[in-house]
Amino acid sequence: MSDIVRLSRINFRHLLVLRQLLEEQSVTQAATRLCLSPSAVSKILSQLRDCLDDELFYRQGNQLLPTAKAKRLGPVISAMLREMDNLFTEEGFRPEGFQGRMNLALRESSFELLASAIASVQQQAPGMTLAVHAKESTGFQSLCEGRVDLLVLPHDLGQPPTGRNELIWERLAEDEMCCLMRAEHPLAAKELTLDAYLSFAHVGILDADLQQPFFEQSLAQLSRRRNLAMEVADFGAAASICRHSDLLFTCSALWASMAAQASGMVVKRLPFAYGKVGYSMVHHQSGSRDPALQWLKATLLSGFKQSISQG
Repeated sequence: MSDIVRLSRINFRHLLVLRQLLEEQSVTQAATRLCLSPSAVSKILSQLRDCLDDELFYRQGNQLLPTAKAKRLGPVISAMLREMDNLFTEEGFRPEGFQGRMNLALRESSFELLASAIASVQQQAPGMTLAVHAKESTGFQSLCEGRVDLLVLPHDLGQPPTGRNELIWERLAEDEMCCLMRAEHPLAAKELTLDAYLSFAHVGILDADLQQPFFEQSLAQLSRRRNLAMEVADFGAAASICRHSDLLFTCSALWASMAAQASGMVVKRLPFAYGKVGYSMVHHQSGSRDPALQWLKATLLSGFKQSISQG
């Protein structure tokens, strides 16, 4: 079948159904979102399978899991649909008139820094459904599969966080690292030396997407090593365990200065060089011309800077 004939068999409804199936991974839920019957969605899926010469989804229990080809198509289709929507809007992107869903992923600890910015998104674009996913369950792969539009995370600025060339990184802010401890900690009223820092056990953060923290590498170059007694999924959980123990937590100074979980705790500068750290937004390159995504990034950036200046 020639490319022209193949393309002539695909219309906007096919693209809408495929995008919704990728998001919902359920024929019934996709049908509900699209105001179609499940049988109509199943029929369109069958047409897509025939036209694209791929199963697109396979069933595992009650869930439809996308094939590799469907995952590759996800971000491209999402960007195409939003660009087409923009073509029919003479005045360009207008947040107050936008109707649709955007998927944002971030750590729970980042949410507090972005809360006012996210509230601003809702106020300016009341028709936008902003689904906020936990970074722990939706990493870089979700961006590549089109299940997430934008990822926000803290990371080391001095080393590439990932080798995926199709992902675009945009810096939100630079930050510093600090050592967090409870007010009753034996080191709370003392100068934090390297020996003192290493004499206590530490709590760390689990993140399969990111490399070993640069400050850990800096310690290794000094032939020193932390005693990592516990690893948790998020900053808030780490601060909570530190509040009830003598564990130390090395974390973002921005977060420590603004987060409710860190209130009343003692913050000290790290006693060694650790490189530059910060917060970044990450999106798939297919969304570079997506007006809704560009507006969302600009709004989050503006709100983030405002939160920092007020914090």
